[in-house]
Amino acid sequence: MFMDEACIGCIINQSVKVANAIHASEALSKQLTSTVEQMSKDFSPSQNPPEIASYVYEKMAEIANKTDLYDEVKELSTQKALSFVPLLKEKLLLSQDKLLTATKIAVAGNVIDLAAEVEFDLEEELEKIFHTEFAQNDFSQLQNQLPHAKSVLIIGDNVGEHIFDYMFVETLIELFPHAAYYYMVRGNPIINDVTLQDTSACGFDKLCTVVDSGVNTPGFVYSRANPHAKEIFDSADIVISKGMGNYECLTPSHRSNIFFLLKVKCQVVANSLKKEVGDIICKLI
Repeated sequence: MFMDEACIGCIINQSVKVANAIHASEALSKQLTSTVEQMSKDFSPSQNPPEIASYVYEKMAEIANKTDLYDEVKELSTQKALSFVPLLKEKLLLSQDKLLTATKIAVAGNVIDLAAEVEFDLEEELEKIFHTEFAQNDFSQLQNQLPHAKSVLIIGDNVGEHIFDYMFVETLIELFPHAAYYYMVRGNPIINDVTLQDTSACGFDKLCTVVDSGVNTPGFVYSRANPHAKEIFDSADIVISKGMGNYECLTPSHRSNIFFLLKVKCQVVANSLKKEVGDIICKLI
């Protein structure tokens, strides 16, 4: 996906969210916003929003003299997600369709997105997710392909969401133990996206192979990935891509058999998918 005019305002607005997250002074808040507004005049329409965001967040981090702008918020997101784990484990235990339940859990976690135009309440989403149909529903194809896959790559998205992804991968391993599983993360802190450090803290590396993609964008930009990440992305039988940032970066992609799992949280992505803001998506390309 390329930049849309609406994306410009959204990225500028993220400077306000950053200022609030780091408890910035009024002067610093104004500096952050004015800098991003100035940068927006040179945004390239040939790049996707996550690529543009990488430059913007790098600059904001420099101005704020802070490596991880959302470190405090990410910790709170993780703790909130962990508080729902006992309930979700019970849902899985009682489920008649564990794969569908685990997939819905993974999608519900996608509401934890600090860069989204529209924000949703996690508790509310978890209450209704199991009774909500996918607006784009290619789940049956995922269900049919998984028993035959020898390698599955899940591309992670946000911190907090990764707790629900853990449960999703755990269920995949239980149901389809013959496959090799990879969970791909960002190369460095960018917005609230999941990194190697975040997954290590919850023991993800003991569950499956965690891959540092090397990308500095809030979405998997193949051209920025390290050779190891590219090799796994190219060779995996199935790629499961979480969230809007990865969708924006991987449409189009040179490979097929990518399942996109996400909650639609902005009108630009809704238009691309021909769906509505608030819809949940399981889309195969």
